[in-house]
Amino acid sequence: MDNESIPRQKSLDLLFEYTKTDSLRKHALAVEATMRAYAKKFSEDEEKWGAVGLLHDFDYEMYPQVPDHPMKGTEILTQRGYPEDIRRAILGHVPAINFPRDTTMAKTLFACDELCGFIVACAMVRPNKIADLQSSSVKKKLKDKAFARTVSREDIYQGAEEMKVNLDEHIQFVIEALRGVSTEIGV
Repeated sequence: MDNESIPRQKSLDLLFEYTKTDSLRKHALAVEATMRAYAKKFSEDEEKWGAVGLLHDFDYEMYPQVPDHPMKGTEILTQRGYPEDIRRAILGHVPAINFPRDTTMAKTLFACDELCGFIVACAMVRPNKIADLQSSSVKKKLKDKAFARTVSREDIYQGAEEMKVNLDEHIQFVIEALRGVSTEIGV
């Protein structure tokens, strides 16, 4: 597969081949939407960045333990012809393996991954879901350690810092991106 063209359907097929749970598929779609939105903002390749979002956790159900996740997935992506920059960005999203996030794409994936999960959790407990969710509500929930306790707050803060973006603006940007796929992700 050449670096210029990564068909979304190919990445979706791979995601669905390895990921059977609805919740993880929806998470992949959420991260894809935020990666595409940031790619557009940064004038980057939306298809490539979208593929990174779709595929960052595709191997998680089969290989949930670090370092198998994401190392086994990276091997599969290599066999399927995905370019190195996609594989490197995906390797960088798991802090425990200490792979350098040395590209804007890798930093953005890391910054969006946990935050997407947290924003979806915030939206799920609201009457209007994501329709009227604001950054201030998300930040308030971040302080509640019992809420969505499996989401790493440290990763959320570190991600915004690595991207060199204001946390409030980053949260609001991700909310807006998720509103565009709210039906698909169930919020």
